[in-house]
Amino acid sequence: MEQQYIDLYKAHRGMIKEHSAAVMNASRDEAFARFARLGFPTTKIENYKYTELKPSLEVDYGLNFRRLDFPVDPYQAFQCDVPGIDSFLYFVVNDGFYPETDDRNKELPEGVIICSMKEASEKYPELVATYYGKQSGKKDDGLVAFNGAFAQDGFFMYVPKNVELPRPVQLINIMRSDVDFMANSHDLIIIEENAKAQLLVCDHTQDDVRFLANRVTEVFVGEYATYDHYKLENTHNRMTNLMTLLIDQQASSNVISNVITLHNGVTRNTIEVALNGKHCETELCGMVIADKNQTVDNFTSVLHNMPECHSDELFKYVLDDVSKGAFTGRLFVEKDAQKTRAYQTNRNILLHPSAKMRTKPQLEIFADDVKCSHGATIGQLDDNALFYMRSRGIPYNEARLLLMNAFMADVLEYIRIFALRDRMKMLVEKRLRGELSKCEGCVICQ
Repeated sequence: MEQQYIDLYKAHRGMIKEHSAAVMNASRDEAFARFARLGFPTTKIENYKYTELKPSLEVDYGLNFRRLDFPVDPYQAFQCDVPGIDSFLYFVVNDGFYPETDDRNKELPEGVIICSMKEASEKYPELVATYYGKQSGKKDDGLVAFNGAFAQDGFFMYVPKNVELPRPVQLINIMRSDVDFMANSHDLIIIEENAKAQLLVCDHTQDDVRFLANRVTEVFVGEYATYDHYKLENTHNRMTNLMTLLIDQQASSNVISNVITLHNGVTRNTIEVALNGKHCETELCGMVIADKNQTVDNFTSVLHNMPECHSDELFKYVLDDVSKGAFTGRLFVEKDAQKTRAYQTNRNILLHPSAKMRTKPQLEIFADDVKCSHGATIGQLDDNALFYMRSRGIPYNEARLLLMNAFMADVLEYIRIFALRDRMKMLVEKRLRGELSKCEGCVICQ
């Protein structure tokens, strides 16, 4: 599988660089060499032990090196107008930033930059070069290296010092093609000192073909800054979604990452957070609802490199039919990271005997003055609670729904956009009822 992409890069290296930007091209050959050495990850690699990617990677996908436009107007196809949610709205179609036409985006505060990675690299090369690849370039991960070699565009957001965005930014990733298609995009988000921003990323599919998206997002959060990163996936069963989120936190910063998978094919989310200053606060959350033959693997790594930091993780899964779930959570505490508080929780419900869940919490602690814990459970719905509710006249299906909603509720409490939180409660209930079976436009707006 790797050889065809190695040959493809060598044959079209000039074209790939021609249709990208110098800043992204500067590390492209190095990333390619790393991919040629590493190859795609397999289950023999510990961090990918629970996700078999070979069937998805063997598909003969098309790639868009010439950056041709796809016939879609996302502003018409995906109307986002939810009461209470007012956002700055942007689109990435496959792996290309779609030209913005939303007049509300002109209301961005002075100094804020939101545009394509290619445009940012051409207009602000010094700013982009300061951050681009500073995290991803150090990772011995075949998917990240592949992205560095082939990504030509992506999403760029810069919030300068002391600036607070008045409303969330919504980024909608749309997969659109008439043939099986692969997209590689690289996103860069910079939140400077004492700034504040919220980003909602929605992943969708439009056509009934095989898709593979390999997206890498680098986030840099400055001192005393606050950043919320919400990711919502509602794609179809023929989608393979590979996401790597790398976050660098400086002193006294606050970060929330909440990853919600409502409907998918094969999903792998890698979230790595490095706490590189004192008094950092980090909350990582995730929710998975899967059935049929869907697969979801969430891998997290929180690196406590400095003292007096706090991290909290909560991931919950509800699995039905022959679906597969996996969670690997790694907490690493350096020897000088004293007075660390780090907690990790994974709770899972299996609704069918054929559903499978694999969980592997990990603590690596080299400091002695810390408070750290982890816990994981796999079980079924509480029969006693079901019996209690049925004895009071609640039908069986409604009783199950109430229990599942209650099980997921605390994950949604980590959403700090209140209108979105209310909307997600409704979408989760629809999904649990079996009413949200595929992606139809932006699910936030359905």
